[in-house]
Amino acid sequence: MTKDLNELIQILEEGEQKKTPKQTQILKAAVETFAEKGYASTSTSEIAAKAGVAEGTIFRHYKTKKELLLSIVTPVMVKFTLPVFASHFAEQVFEQLPQDFEELLYKIIKNRYEFVKENHPLVRIMLQEMAFHKDLQEQFRLVFLEHVYPRFEHLIAHYKQEDRIIELPAPSAIRMIMTSLIGFIFTRFIIAPDLEWDDEKEMERTVQFIMHGLSK
Repeated sequence: MTKDLNELIQILEEGEQKKTPKQTQILKAAVETFAEKGYASTSTSEIAAKAGVAEGTIFRHYKTKKELLLSIVTPVMVKFTLPVFASHFAEQVFEQLPQDFEELLYKIIKNRYEFVKENHPLVRIMLQEMAFHKDLQEQFRLVFLEHVYPRFEHLIAHYKQEDRIIELPAPSAIRMIMTSLIGFIFTRFIIAPDLEWDDEKEMERTVQFIMHGLSK
């Protein structure tokens, strides 16, 4: 069953407070192995060996391998998908609106880029596994549609009213922004991380593409 946002946040806070040293070792080993091999190809015995604990220790903390995956993915999904979860981001992007929509887009992309750069093994697991787990997809849908989408919709309406962007339905505008943002993140950190990227220019180009497409 899908959890509401308050329950999610409570779970995250309690989880941070209650972690034992062995639990931390298990989570670290699971993140490294899931990121390298994928969830389906990873066994709990491999995780236990990497963590330096008995396999039974994993099951004392997590009933199943799936529960272990969810304990890793749920926090990063909330923090990646829900920028307002971090108060400094809300103040930087949503509360102090720049005059130009282009500047706002850059702030959003820059902020999410920095988050992924600091947490890319976790984000890698989230993006890899979401395609195969309906409960992860449902959780993402909950957080985005109920808590991110309304803020974006408000922003689109604001900039249309200010005559800063064209008359485009909010769902279409948000789709174009999100696919460009996630496409940049996915390519940069997962598909081709070893290419010679100029990250600053790529972010600028992403903003320009959203603003102007491929037209001359």
